[in-house]
Amino acid sequence: MSEHKAVIKWARKGAPEDFAKGKYSREHTWAFDGGVTVPASPSPSVVPVPWSNPAGVDPEEGYVASISSCHMLTFVYVAQKAGFVVDSYEDEAVGVMTKSERGATPWVSLVTLHPKIVYGGAKRPTDSEEEQLHHAAHEQCFIANSVKTEISVKR
Repeated sequence: MSEHKAVIKWARKGAPEDFAKGKYSREHTWAFDGGVTVPASPSPSVVPVPWSNPAGVDPEEGYVASISSCHMLTFVYVAQKAGFVVDSYEDEAVGVMTKSERGATPWVSLVTLHPKIVYGGAKRPTDSEEEQLHHAAHEQCFIANSVKTEISVKR
């Protein structure tokens, strides 16, 4: 069907002796085919500063953003197909990491979406219709269909 690419780049800075001791920067970049490059880093909760940079996107944040973005794009599409006009959509998505069943390795087990949607036009969805739109968006979202993480929507 299609391919989606990202180029991840990291290079060691500093002395090889520091690298051997684990004292090296994990800052890196994510580059995408449209030309945007994003500074990335592990979360400071996983790798402390100065070997991480809180200003960079960490993989867990990127994962949560992917889920939220896909749901939003799919929601707007299904709402439009159902005859609703969406003026804006804002989400403060939250991912929760827990320990896996197989041991101490944490994973993002839950992502909760908190969409705030503003509708225009004369036709507005009822609470039930909006819930159905979110369900349809979840069912059709490529990312939601690709992960084992539980995804919930709190309106």
